[in-house]
Amino acid sequence: MSTQMSLFDKDLPQPLAERLRPKTLEDFAGQQHLIGEGKILRRLIESDNISSMIFWGPPGVGKTTLARIIANKTKAKFINFSAVTSGIKEIRQVMQEAEANRQFGDKTILFVDEIHRFNKAQQDAFLPFVEKGAIILIGATTENPSFEVNSALLSRCKVFVLQPLSEEDIYGLLKRALTSSEGFGTWKVDIGEEEIRMIAAFANGDARTALSTFEMVILNGDLTGEGADAVTKVTKETIEQCISKKSLLYDKNGEEHYNLISALHKSMRNSDPDAAVYWLARMLEAGEDPLYIARRIVRFASEDIGMADSRALDVAVAAYQACHFIGMPECSVHLTHAAVYMALAPKSNACDVAYMEARRDAQQMLAEPVPLHIRNAPTKLMDELGYGHGYQYAHDYEEKMTAMRCLPDSLEGKEYYRPTDQGLEAKYAERLQAIKDWKEAQRERIRK
Repeated sequence: MSTQMSLFDKDLPQPLAERLRPKTLEDFAGQQHLIGEGKILRRLIESDNISSMIFWGPPGVGKTTLARIIANKTKAKFINFSAVTSGIKEIRQVMQEAEANRQFGDKTILFVDEIHRFNKAQQDAFLPFVEKGAIILIGATTENPSFEVNSALLSRCKVFVLQPLSEEDIYGLLKRALTSSEGFGTWKVDIGEEEIRMIAAFANGDARTALSTFEMVILNGDLTGEGADAVTKVTKETIEQCISKKSLLYDKNGEEHYNLISALHKSMRNSDPDAAVYWLARMLEAGEDPLYIARRIVRFASEDIGMADSRALDVAVAAYQACHFIGMPECSVHLTHAAVYMALAPKSNACDVAYMEARRDAQQMLAEPVPLHIRNAPTKLMDELGYGHGYQYAHDYEEKMTAMRCLPDSLEGKEYYRPTDQGLEAKYAERLQAIKDWKEAQRERIRK
């Protein structure tokens, strides 16, 4: 099923991203974990052993391109099918066409873009044709297929996870666009390395965005000279105007990246919501991945707040999920919500300190045996060796706890978690002290 065209479409130039679409695996950028030498998907393609599959990944990482390359490599008919514009009637029409091809010995690859948009009935319409091999279904989705694709259909497809392109991958694509005859190879373009990397950083792993932006900035560059001597100059200002960004873009793997996340972290730690929001905005407007910031805030919630306000972790995780669901620019308000909450929450690093001290002891005492009375005894031999003997089940006691010791003998009396008097942790401190006093009294009574 091919897309219908008007009489005038052939006169319209194709977008740069379409003109540069790779036709072979050698030209394909990124996804080396799948199509690198010796990797599983490459072996399946080269051995012509392709079966139905789902490509799961963010926009602009090559899902459609990879499906086209597979069709070319396996000499199969390629049908591009959109879940947005097609219904069951169109599905049946395409299936009949594929069935006819199969009877003549021809393979049909049916590529379904945004397969998660199909409802259950539409997805079920594919099942019989996938089962009998009338089609090789390749579905593309930006959503988790475990939730968005029917289990019956999903069980008949292998899922491949495509990752965002690295900045270097995209930089290579832009350099190719500059020299290729299908790109701007016949133009005289004056653009610096820094400007190319600005566009690569802005794209945030999306090749389509990168090439579309690149095309826009060149078409809007400053033209000097005439005829064969004409030169298109692209400046940082041109790029800023085209992407509506200031000169805040920075190398996400460089020093400024770590400087800014450090500034956000320390502003929240110092209970300064204004500074926290400013540094947050600096990163987001520079093209930083919102999920990276959200992950750091999740860490902060336990590292710097912890038991002083356990609700902080809920807020941080909810902000991460919101960023995942809706992305930029909408999720900026959720990150702001989280950053302000973290800045205003009472602070305690007691949980972080507790783990660091316990980790040091654990690393030095990796062979320290677990006390026999808190070991499980799933076999008769273990029971005979004393596993679980003397264990006291806390729920059997009125106080819902016992004086039983749980640390190794060599660490008896060691304290890792030392609560502060900040926020709700002050109440937990009182509770912990009461528990310790009660247990010590019980042990003293037993000793007497």
